Amino acid sequence: MPWQTKKVFFEKYVFNVWENVYEPAEDSLLFAQNLQVKNNSEVLDMGTGCGILGIIAAKNASKVVAVDINPYAVRCAKENAKSNKVLNKMFFVRGDLFAPFRTRVKFDVILFNAPYLPSENIEVKNWLESAWSGGINGRQIIDRFICEAPKHLKRKGCILLMQSTLSKVDETLSRFEQKRLRTKIIAERALPFFETLVLIKAAN
Repeated sequence: MPWQTKKVFFEKYVFNVWENVYEPAEDSLLFAQNLQVKNNSEVLDMGTGCGILGIIAAKNASKVVAVDINPYAVRCAKENAKSNKVLNKMFFVRGDLFAPFRTRVKFDVILFNAPYLPSENIEVKNWLESAWSGGINGRQIIDRFICEAPKHLKRKGCILLMQSTLSKVDETLSRFEQKRLRTKIIAERALPFFETLVLIKAAN
């Protein structure tokens, strides 16, 4: 285990966040506050980080698959699932977006607190940067996700995607609609410096 950990609290849940893992911030908490998962749903928690969204989803879900490119995040999320007593419902995979899955693997709900902040760095320098850096225009990961996610969505399923107005929310809505998904914004939170966090729902 890494030398340093922080504790994050949300309702009845406690999450230990390792030093190489993204610490839940305003975006994660806004997402968690607006996360509703129907009973017996099969959920994909993309970019799981410390596991906060997947673990909360596991309360009602029949199965949650948590994915992260960061190996420390995968291990951290698994430990948090154990301490929050939902390990029996969760599976943990290290991978880059949908690379670990065949097309036939589908979910009722796909969650993604995307790396959405614009960055001058073409390549990320460390694991923490990979959690927030969206490339030059903030859309590098978002666009790849939108291209693949609908293929892994069950009939009547939905995608919940968190991003910022710094990375062109209108373009996200348009790209989802091009995939024949119905979209709406279900939560927003204004931040300093002309930025707003936006939680988007895209559904079959």
